[in-house]
Amino acid sequence: MLTSPSFREHYFSSNDGLKLYARDYGPVKGGKTTVLCLPGLTRNSKDFHKVAERLCSDRRVISIDCRGRGLSQYADDWKTYEPNVEMDDAIKLLDELEVEHVVLLGTSRGGLISMLMAMVHKHRIKGIILNDIGPKIDDYGLIKISDSIGTRSKITDWDSLVSGLKDYYVGFSGLSDQDWMDFAHCTYREIDGEITPDYDFDLMKTFPSSDFVKAGKIPEVWEAFEAMAGLPVAVIRGQNSDLLSDETVAKMAEKHDGLITALVPNRAHVPFLDEAESVVAIDAIIEMADRAE
Repeated sequence: MLTSPSFREHYFSSNDGLKLYARDYGPVKGGKTTVLCLPGLTRNSKDFHKVAERLCSDRRVISIDCRGRGLSQYADDWKTYEPNVEMDDAIKLLDELEVEHVVLLGTSRGGLISMLMAMVHKHRIKGIILNDIGPKIDDYGLIKISDSIGTRSKITDWDSLVSGLKDYYVGFSGLSDQDWMDFAHCTYREIDGEITPDYDFDLMKTFPSSDFVKAGKIPEVWEAFEAMAGLPVAVIRGQNSDLLSDETVAKMAEKHDGLITALVPNRAHVPFLDEAESVVAIDAIIEMADRAE
């Protein structure tokens, strides 16, 4: 289990009254540029524990459980599980913590939220790191997520879960048994002896169906990506990613002057952010943000 006394637990209320949760690492005042971590669709703040621990000696690092994930309250209205609402939740958190400017570290859906924030709240952003996400998402990866997100199967023990994760997350290699177990505990939780995914299954109602994806109806969001012009931006891609292609990264580099790109070997969707290639990209954006303070 990934536990540490290095973070403060913070609960706050969303604009529509949900009780939401975040981890708050590092100095509250006087540190370098704050980093706000935004997790993927079914993921939560635990994904960023290692990167937060690495960075928090001299800067504040905040990671959020988006509504319906982790320790945040599940929404009565599943239609609020959408990026614009989750962006508003993140801004509400920053306002409550009196954090004016941040570097955004967005994994997958969290990266899409980061791009939206660049359109609406660019004045609060000092840099953006996109983890295995771009303005064009590959159909194969979307279909794979769509087919798995609502799956409910009885999980009898943690070792069986790890075995299933290894089968599902093809494209990952070089991980120890403890790495896989840590990954399992980041994504699942045990309640009354039952191991279950750590998110509201109503999330599946907001996600495009396989038929919708196959029909070519998923929009590209280049306008949101281009809103990041003038900001330090990096994109990290897993070498075996089925959601972000080399071609999309190349087009991103054409459209954003100075885009930092990192390719992480032995990773699919998504890199864990503790890999050497990820560390270099993250630190480069943070250093640029610090210099701009």
